[in-house]
Amino acid sequence: MRPWHIEYPEALAVEATVLDRRPGAVLLDRSPFFPGGGGQLADRGTLTWSGGVQTFEGVDPDERGLWHRFAGAGEPYGTVLLQVDAGFRRLMCELHTLAHVLNALVYQAHGGALLTGAQLSADGTFRVDFDLPGVDSASLRALEAPMNAAIRQDLAVGAAYMPREEAEAIPGMFRSKSVAPPPSPDGMVRVVEIAGLDRQACGGTHLASTGQARLARILKIDNKGRQNRRIKVGVGAA
Repeated sequence: MRPWHIEYPEALAVEATVLDRRPGAVLLDRSPFFPGGGGQLADRGTLTWSGGVQTFEGVDPDERGLWHRFAGAGEPYGTVLLQVDAGFRRLMCELHTLAHVLNALVYQAHGGALLTGAQLSADGTFRVDFDLPGVDSASLRALEAPMNAAIRQDLAVGAAYMPREEAEAIPGMFRSKSVAPPPSPDGMVRVVEIAGLDRQACGGTHLASTGQARLARILKIDNKGRQNRRIKVGVGAA
């Protein structure tokens, strides 16, 4: 079965059964939490059971399910209600969607430049690094206008699966220079598409359309080494 945050992205409160326990963690049969990865921060949230409430701190895979780490004393048992922090999840969806928009614009404007790093932040900013030797900062700052144009166009964002071998044969499907989203157990790769703009393999969470995002500003352009250019973007007050 594929992760709940992918199969049921709107399920932000899920009941799960405790399969095993250890200090500071419980093994559960299901989870709505995005575990983090690809530059996206892990979900925040809580675990609630008849004995109390614990703050979710992360997950560790197990062949039987997922170990859920938590802060505080006490060990959940029986049935546990897992609740995702909806506001934080939405922020990560927003930033990840805009990172794809900017990624697409850079890829199209600069000869298929590949991503060398990315990081979403809780302060409403994100940064993306590209292999862009010799590109001037002004040309990258100029991408702010088409990025906001894509937001105003309210382009639909969707996802589908395809065999990894098929995805690897499509130019631009994998945009990172060093890492790629892992295939699911059945050998399929999740592909996220922004209608008319972008299509690439990705395992993160996204908005349903670009119009759900706030307008963005390019805050800074940095040179990170001889070839890497870092673009920092903020939304809202950031």
